[in-house]
Amino acid sequence: MAADDGETLKGQVTKQGQEALGRIAQDLIKTPVVSGALSTLFEAREHAVRAQEAAMGALGIPSAADVERLTRRLRSVSQRLEGLEDGIDRILERLDQRAAGADLDARLTKLEQALERIESALGARS
Repeated sequence: MAADDGETLKGQVTKQGQEALGRIAQDLIKTPVVSGALSTLFEAREHAVRAQEAAMGALGIPSAADVERLTRRLRSVSQRLEGLEDGIDRILERLDQRAAGADLDARLTKLEQALERIESALGARS
């Protein structure tokens, strides 16, 4: 039982600690000085990202955003190619079916000719 009490106590302490940290974080965010500092920090980060992209562009090095755009474009092209491949496969299947039908027509024609010869031969005997 003592082990269960220890785990329960540990869980309670952990939960209370997390709640306290959450309240402290909320109070800090509500403080004008902290929220202003966070806003300034995020703006500075955006400026740094833009400056980095401009510098990389000047050097001819693609930025992470460029790579992401290229990746999306490649995925789009890949999907289009898959669609084209599927369409070509369907066309080839149809052509194969028509070729098989043409072979069947040729065989039927030969059979008809053979039957006509047989009929002619039988008619000549009568």
